[in-house]
Amino acid sequence: MIDSTIREPLHRELERWQDAGRVARLWLRDDDAIEPTAALERLIAETKNYHIPITLAVIPAFTGTPLAQRLAEEALVSVAVHGWAHHNHAGPDEKKQELGGPRLEETVLGELFEGFLKLKDLYPTRFLTMLVPPWNRIDKGLVPKLPALGFQSLSTYGRVKGKGPLAIVNTHVDLMDWHGTRGGRPMVELIGELVAELQDRFEGRSEPIGVLGHHLVHDTAAWNFLAELFEATAGHPAVEWVSAASLVQDQMSIT
Repeated sequence: MIDSTIREPLHRELERWQDAGRVARLWLRDDDAIEPTAALERLIAETKNYHIPITLAVIPAFTGTPLAQRLAEEALVSVAVHGWAHHNHAGPDEKKQELGGPRLEETVLGELFEGFLKLKDLYPTRFLTMLVPPWNRIDKGLVPKLPALGFQSLSTYGRVKGKGPLAIVNTHVDLMDWHGTRGGRPMVELIGELVAELQDRFEGRSEPIGVLGHHLVHDTAAWNFLAELFEATAGHPAVEWVSAASLVQDQMSIT
């Protein structure tokens, strides 16, 4: 059982939002889906139980009909393009990256277009015209070329800075400790980070808060945080879990 003192900062912050008559918008993205797995089943069951929409970033090169058939009736699931093959093309001393770096621009764009068409065909009712770059990295010069491929939105990590040719719907709270244990981050750390994002939005920033998971590598800590988060927020009057599609549509309607 989780110590109630760990939960308390989140409960207090949500009470502040409720007392002010305000509603925080949260959304959920999960990366690296390829095929049906036990971990994916658990994720779908957890989100469905709380009626929380989820965007799966699917790797086009290695996916196919098994995952498409599994998701066909999952109304709360949307599918985004997770690069092409999630292969690192950066040098040994550089940050991992698939979309850019030393590669020819036409090669990268060609792969993205192939991935776009493949997922659009596999998911006629679940497909979201969103690019999720592997490792959340893409060369800036490629971004203006994405609308010509059919992309309407982009999702990386961190608070949005400025405007561009696409709707940007980012994530902000990553469950995983990629530079340490490579397992789920401590509950107290994740709740503290979420509360900090909520406080930032309360003070005026309008963008929704994105929670980022990687179901294939979730351990007990990661699953426990999701369970705690869903229990604390689903149905709370100060929280609305929204789909990525609706967030993209909101931005497009403004512009």
